[in-house]
Amino acid sequence: MATETTVRIEDIMSTPLETISADETVKAAATQMQAQNINGIFVPGAQAGIITTTDIVDAVAAGKDLSSATVGEVMTSPVERVTTSLELGEAAAMMTTYDIKHLPVIDKHQDYVGMVSSTDITQALS
Repeated sequence: MATETTVRIEDIMSTPLETISADETVKAAATQMQAQNINGIFVPGAQAGIITTTDIVDAVAAGKDLSSATVGEVMTSPVERVTTSLELGEAAAMMTTYDIKHLPVIDKHQDYVGMVSSTDITQALS
């Protein structure tokens, strides 16, 4: 009889955590995402957030100038987050509940250490 192994966020999260300042331009964020081949970047600080490709598309649709608009103006904040020890299914349920595709990951010291995406979860389940 085979036993099922529990997959935890720490097993599939992306590290190191890509970050960008809230003061950077949206264009800089888009350039960083393209260079790293990712769809979301964590924005550390007192008002921590995340900027995703969806946020950038929304900014374009709203007519914002991406060379002057800042990450802080278009990022999603506050953000939901998960711990490294959370089970994969629970993170997937959170993404569905909140209609999001990225979750920053914190360790037991409450430090941000990675990011998990819906793509990471899909790949882990396949």
